[in-house]
Amino acid sequence: MPAEFRPLNVEGAFAFTPKVFPDERGLFVSPYQEEAFEEAVGHRLFHVAQTNHSLSSRGVVRGVHYTTTPPGVAKYVYCPRGRALDIIVDIRVGSPTFGQWDAVELDPASFRTMYFPVGVGHAFVALEDDTVMSYMISGTYVAEHELALSPLDPALGLPIPDDITPLLSERDGAALTLEQAREQGLLPDYAESRRIEATLHG
Repeated sequence: MPAEFRPLNVEGAFAFTPKVFPDERGLFVSPYQEEAFEEAVGHRLFHVAQTNHSLSSRGVVRGVHYTTTPPGVAKYVYCPRGRALDIIVDIRVGSPTFGQWDAVELDPASFRTMYFPVGVGHAFVALEDDTVMSYMISGTYVAEHELALSPLDPALGLPIPDDITPLLSERDGAALTLEQAREQGLLPDYAESRRIEATLHG
């Protein structure tokens, strides 16, 4: 049975829920399924240039991170351990959903996954200790291409739970607001993001 999927509030983004097969030994699951992905997004997954793995304590908030566009990257994310609130933010100037966000709880019970198209912002909140996030991404890490927005920007109003005291890196704690980044011309352009994403999938 192919994974179920639904579009998110950010244009071009999707959440997927694969079927989990438990038995007396444990379980088996396929977090990425080409058939479901192609039906949802309209093309196959990008060429995977890099995989990333992060481990976080409860309360850690990573993001809002994004890549300058160009070059831009797309991501496919899931949580194989712990529990996280994964957040996508549309920061693409000109997008029909600019400034909107959506959030999906990821965990190793449902194995829900999220697809992040080129040009959007990504943040997550670790809801348990030892939360692992696993990423497939379309480009390699280049430090000067990686930017951040404040996850505490009140204009974004991200859904950080009230019982969480956010633990931020120095970089994320000092990050610009969405409006400051827009004024400085640091946000991705929607049309350019879509153009780049089309090239990732041939």
